[in-house]
Amino acid sequence: MQPFTDDQLHPLLTDLESDRVERKESLRGKSPEAVREAVCAFANDLAGHAAPGVVLIGVRDDGTPMEGFAVTDELLRQLADIKTDGNIVPPPSLLVERRLIQGRDVAVITVWPCDTPPVRYKGRIHVRWGPRRGLAVAQDERILNERRRHRDKPFDIQPVPSATLAQLSRVRFEHEYLPALVAPDVIEANERSYEQKLAATKMIVDEADPIPTVLGLLTLGNKPSDYIPGAYGQFLRFRGTDAASEVLDEATIQGTVSEQIRRMEEKLAAHNVRRVRFVDVQTEQRHDDYPAEALHQLVRNAYLHRSYENTHAPVRVYWFDDRIEISNPGGPYGSVTIDNFGQPGLADYRNPNLAESMRALGWVQRFGAGIVIARKVLGARLSFDVQATAVIAKIRLETT
Repeated sequence: MQPFTDDQLHPLLTDLESDRVERKESLRGKSPEAVREAVCAFANDLAGHAAPGVVLIGVRDDGTPMEGFAVTDELLRQLADIKTDGNIVPPPSLLVERRLIQGRDVAVITVWPCDTPPVRYKGRIHVRWGPRRGLAVAQDERILNERRRHRDKPFDIQPVPSATLAQLSRVRFEHEYLPALVAPDVIEANERSYEQKLAATKMIVDEADPIPTVLGLLTLGNKPSDYIPGAYGQFLRFRGTDAASEVLDEATIQGTVSEQIRRMEEKLAAHNVRRVRFVDVQTEQRHDDYPAEALHQLVRNAYLHRSYENTHAPVRVYWFDDRIEISNPGGPYGSVTIDNFGQPGLADYRNPNLAESMRALGWVQRFGAGIVIARKVLGARLSFDVQATAVIAKIRLETT
């Protein structure tokens, strides 16, 4: 975000019809209130300019700088306080500076449009239409709300600026992911470039801006945890019933989400004891300590619903002598709360695009069914510790 240059500022100074400029002769009387209302209106950018607005203090309505007006440190401090005094929320992005225009002092506040409108000043939404400003009507507020929702892309398709296209496996994309997602005849007839296909499947931001998204790294990345710190799994097998017990086996599981799920399920299978019980001389029953189908549902559920944002925590599978605990960072999301967690038919998706990817790759058959299936198989052996920042599935060993 760059402030106005002198060449950009001078036309605004005298453009009396512009909705991107507010002029005040001083900061006395009602001006402090009016300046804050103008800042709020510029931050809302109802007209959709996607460009900054400017408040000029020390300028007459006709655009002429005031004689004898001085921009002091105290004035600049007062103007800078507009951002932090808590009256405008969310706090606007602005720059306060002293400029020399036509040889005279002018205080300039440059205000950038907010990414998450509507912006409110003392609880009211201020907007501009043409050179005038006022309070938003219901339709204005709907426009601002829709603009925010459009900009609020899920975290799983946000760009990862530190990653490059080289971090995505082309072989994995063209030989595993695309065939799982698109019919063979469609792939054969498709003449789009590699970058265009990546962009169409949300693996990169755009063909002209081939920055991998979170989804791209989780689905195709060579080592996603290099860029998304918590994007790995941890398996521990304890000899005992608490985390202070001796560790019999451990593994840090890296790779794409598919690779992590596959290796985690292999670990579970290796430790899942198959027991034989003779019903009579000729009949025997074989069963695992823990039903594999239920474990698979819970592991996949953990990878699907976990938070990959602002956390270094992995998906954890801790196997104790009397239970298994499968935990994922990130508590209930959206319409799912601590109180209604696990209710049939109720689901929301922190990572909706990852959900689509996992379904294409066969890790998810029916959305919202994982916990239902696990509960049907395990019954009272399954319980959940649902917290604001994590969900822990606990599966007790059957003792009978």
